[in-house]
Amino acid sequence: MTAIRPVDAASILLLDRTGGNIRVLVGRRSSRHVFMPDVYVFPGGRRDANDRLLPIASPLHALACERLAIRAGARCSDSRLRALAVAAIRELYEETGIRVGTPLADPAVNALPFLPDLSRLRFLARAITPAGMVRRYDTRFFTLFTDEAGVDPAAATASHELEDLRWVNISDQTCVEMPDITVLILEELQKSLQEDKSLPFGRAVPLYHTRHGRFLRDLL
Repeated sequence: MTAIRPVDAASILLLDRTGGNIRVLVGRRSSRHVFMPDVYVFPGGRRDANDRLLPIASPLHALACERLAIRAGARCSDSRLRALAVAAIRELYEETGIRVGTPLADPAVNALPFLPDLSRLRFLARAITPAGMVRRYDTRFFTLFTDEAGVDPAAATASHELEDLRWVNISDQTCVEMPDITVLILEELQKSLQEDKSLPFGRAVPLYHTRHGRFLRDLL
């Protein structure tokens, strides 16, 4: 049996800190999905080939780029790293309708109706799907504060890919069913916020992966 190689993917933890507690946006994956149907996850998906080519409003923070490049492989170019961040912003728009970037006067000239602003994305974590799964992804998880990005939390709209959108308290996500990796990433977010509520761009990033059947957590 041919081993399935993980493909690049990106996910975004959109954080609303305007109230007393920090909330994160999640939605239920459609039952039509082959990979993890009917569970609540963060917006995200695989990196598309065109993500390298999309024009942007602002680039990633230099420290975020440095962390993304660690253990990314010798063939991982700067454009591929940028494309991961673009994928996170694009998927957020496609799945929730939320736009992070500069509106275009003529949306017809671009694949997106805005130029993605990557500058406020923090690189939070990376996780590689274990072998033996029906799909395998090498997912980079980013965080974004709604107030920094000028995003109205009420603007989130469900889609056919991500249904029943909810803003969930990061300290109490028991109201929805989440995959184990989603819960782990939320725990990483909680620890990071306890260390520094601003989520510094250059902080160490955990990598979850398996080796010889062992589930490992390394720091990048």
